[in-house]
Amino acid sequence: MNVISNHMPTADLQTLDAAHHMHPFSDGADLARVGARVITGANGVTLTDSEGHKILDAMAGLWCVNIGYGRDELADAAARQMKELPYYNTFFQTTHVPVIALSAKLAELAPRDLNHVFYAGSGSEANDTNIRLVRHYWMAKGQPDRNIIISRKNAYHGSTLGGGSLGGMSGMQNQGVPVIPGIHHIDQPDWWSEGGDKTPEEFGLERARQLEAAIKELGADRVAAFIAEPVQGAGGVIVPPSTYWPEIQRICDEYGILLIADEVICGFGRTGHWFGSEYYGIRPHIMTIAKGLSSGYAPIGGSMVCDEVAHTINEAGDFNHGYTYSGHPVSCAVALENLRILQEEKIVETVANETGPYLKEKWESLTDHPMVGEANIVGMMGSIALTPHKESRAKFAADTGTVGLACRTRCFANGLVMRHVGDRMIISPPLVISKAEIDTLIERARLSLDETYEQIKTDGLFVAG
Repeated sequence: MNVISNHMPTADLQTLDAAHHMHPFSDGADLARVGARVITGANGVTLTDSEGHKILDAMAGLWCVNIGYGRDELADAAARQMKELPYYNTFFQTTHVPVIALSAKLAELAPRDLNHVFYAGSGSEANDTNIRLVRHYWMAKGQPDRNIIISRKNAYHGSTLGGGSLGGMSGMQNQGVPVIPGIHHIDQPDWWSEGGDKTPEEFGLERARQLEAAIKELGADRVAAFIAEPVQGAGGVIVPPSTYWPEIQRICDEYGILLIADEVICGFGRTGHWFGSEYYGIRPHIMTIAKGLSSGYAPIGGSMVCDEVAHTINEAGDFNHGYTYSGHPVSCAVALENLRILQEEKIVETVANETGPYLKEKWESLTDHPMVGEANIVGMMGSIALTPHKESRAKFAADTGTVGLACRTRCFANGLVMRHVGDRMIISPPLVISKAEIDTLIERARLSLDETYEQIKTDGLFVAG
């Protein structure tokens, strides 16, 4: 077989990687200088690198390995499907058994009348599809001018041209992702960083009502949809105040705009419900799905579409959109097996009733640390805000992210994958993490916080900006 051994010296692997592999969301020159971390194996919630170090993966890969690593059932499902039908497309009035079965299963699991699926290879692609879906829908309804989609600053909806435009991250849009026409952004519901003197409840209403103000400013007859993550994941696990989503739902209902819930991170059990929309009691017309759909074992994404939108599009003739790998049979087979495991092993229920509450208690205990101002958590996704002054919610005088990066570095050194977004530390562990493993996660997080605290005090960085 034309593969290289996992047992090559780490330095040789790093040299090959630096010579030929362009990494996503990375400083290539810096990565080449320090050398990439080479992961060679994984089981449960634990990674193994090329030096034999064991690392607790508190990010579940990229928010996706919900059932944990090393499940042979998914590998077996992929192998069976590759032998039976490795590939066929779903264009031109053609289908196959895995995509039929997965579509039926997703319709069974999804809330309300989200009974239809348009498949993609990722969440980014699915959000590109959503732009086409909502604009084609309003054209089919005889309202072609209704083509503006409202999103939020600091939202993440993928890194394609469409997904990057929907997202509100300036770092992406400053690198060749100009916002495509018809996308408008309002402020995010981040009380810790932006709430000022308002209570969380007041702030939640104020930020939700920016949607109404934008609709009035742009014209209700021109706004097609609002897209948002139930909990902003890559933006820093921003948990909205309790008043936010009920007001957003009221506004969408009142003005008759489509609501798109981006469930790429929140879906398939991460909130302790099958979908974040259920956790917050919202009623989306479209849900973006990916990541936990296959637990990351095979690339797959899609758009769950409600009956009315799907029927309108189906009656309007050809929908001239699709991907080579839409509904790939191997990915569908893997996703079906993943959903079976989630259901039969009652993993979502365990998160809701046992491990989720346990993690919440342990995670919130970190607020007694002198550097931690806030701990937010929903199900198996959490964040802590680092600050030099809890009472004022102050930022550090150093450039944003300096302290967060220092903490992330200590986490890796202590055998823990915990990501930083600016000066917030975030986690999203596999849903199968045990209480004992949660204890280990918290122990390593606290040790890393302690070491970071001592380091930044020594460096004179524990100072408010």
